[in-house]
Amino acid sequence: MAGLLSASMSRALVLNATYEPIGVVSGRRAVVLALSDKVDVLENTDEVISSEQLELPVPSVVRLRYFVKVPYRREAPLSRRAVFARDHGRCQYCAKTAESIDHVHPRSKGGKHEWTNVVACCRRCNTYKGDRLLTECSLRLRTRPQAPTQMVWVKVAAGSVPSAWEEYLGAAA
Repeated sequence: MAGLLSASMSRALVLNATYEPIGVVSGRRAVVLALSDKVDVLENTDEVISSEQLELPVPSVVRLRYFVKVPYRREAPLSRRAVFARDHGRCQYCAKTAESIDHVHPRSKGGKHEWTNVVACCRRCNTYKGDRLLTECSLRLRTRPQAPTQMVWVKVAAGSVPSAWEEYLGAAA
């Protein structure tokens, strides 16, 4: 039973037949895909899923055996988790550990909820800034907010990028 629980908590990177990253699935789903001969397992975790008659390693990276046309370029949706991933969990005003997000141009003053206006922020800086513009307070941005790199969706989906995935994600991660 312990193997079954750990498999549901681990994640597997799914690659298209052309080795292009197209998704992240649970470890359990990756095992099912492998058992149904829909994928080739390229990397395994140290975890094992077991039943009464069978023990299988939990895949970490799988490649589809057939090409799937992806109709759109995958982008991470704007969310708190995605902003924290983009900003590495650091306040964009003072570099301390971020606890919230801040709209650089406050929404109360016409600012939009978009990638170029949202940053990770610590509670102290967020409280100090309030609904003021940067020109109205002494805070300065460490980096200009922008839409994240193409592969941030992987980090958002998995929580972090395992080292076994890095060669398949390339420099984009």
